[in-house]
Amino acid sequence: MKFVDEASIRVTAGKGGDGSASFRREKYIQYGGPDGGDGGGGGSVFLEGDSGLNTLVDFRHRRFYKAQNGVQGKGQEKYGKKGEDIYIRVPLGTVVSEEESGTTLGDVTEDGQHLLVARGGRGGLGNVHFKSSTNRAPRKFTPGQAGEEIQLHLEMKVLADIGLLGFPNAGKSTLISTVSAARPKVADYPFTTLYPNLGVVRIGFDSSFVIADVPGLIEGAAEGAGLGVQFLKHLQRTRLLLHLVDIAPLDEMPPADAVRKLEQELINFDGSLGDKPRWIVFTKTDVLEQSEAEEIADRVIRELSWTDPWFMISSVTRNGTDRLVQSVGRALDEMKEQELEQQKEWSLEKGDEV
Repeated sequence: MKFVDEASIRVTAGKGGDGSASFRREKYIQYGGPDGGDGGGGGSVFLEGDSGLNTLVDFRHRRFYKAQNGVQGKGQEKYGKKGEDIYIRVPLGTVVSEEESGTTLGDVTEDGQHLLVARGGRGGLGNVHFKSSTNRAPRKFTPGQAGEEIQLHLEMKVLADIGLLGFPNAGKSTLISTVSAARPKVADYPFTTLYPNLGVVRIGFDSSFVIADVPGLIEGAAEGAGLGVQFLKHLQRTRLLLHLVDIAPLDEMPPADAVRKLEQELINFDGSLGDKPRWIVFTKTDVLEQSEAEEIADRVIRELSWTDPWFMISSVTRNGTDRLVQSVGRALDEMKEQELEQQKEWSLEKGDEV
């Protein structure tokens, strides 16, 4: 299936049904009176999170959605039926905004989550509401209101705990296929990955995390070079970045320079990405003698004055991959605990203010 992470659709909520101007006329009842019922409200439009979807490709084929109109009111104070709401399924991680103004309307991040994007029009009032001591036979009623209509921009940002980044052929696809059940395309030429791949990495019996293999970046990616900003945005939601570095690259770029250049691309695209926790992972260590690989890695770490964690792995032989996965799992547990503590502190502060 083709991966599509942006789409534009137009949604229209249903119009409310008109109110009724009716009068009661029944045998053996001397005096009638107004009995016109209200119109039913128009149906609303919701977006619904669906964990079974991983692309916005369906919106390339259908771009217009309309909810049902409300039914007109009737005599005998019969109210019109409300129009049915419609629920448009979108993948988790979908950011929704109004296309013309760019205003963000919401973010669909949970399975089954509902986001209201267009509210149905209110039904009109029947003439029963306009009866008074001075106007016992009102013919007044109100029409139903039009439903909201809006052009939406949908942008999917992959939801993952871990983001893999690196220049083409750094070994991202091979790593994700080694530590998870994901099977991305792997080859010995650049840009074999043309869209993000997600894999679930299991640690033990009841622990796991989601890892995203983002297509290889090149210098100038933040300005749109190569696959550029089309996929850099998918790193924004991750908790931790694994920066994969080919320990024996075929080109002439030294590993330390490769790290600096890609780091600058992250900062150019979004300054917050530069602050996100990032670990260096030297890949393809199996092509060198162990001592030579360790010497190169140590030299690069010194050149970069690197103080964060770093690892050496071979996805082909699985050497070092288990240690990497276990370390990532522990780091994520610590991050989640810190997030919970921060939420508790925020809740307490909010409670104190109230």
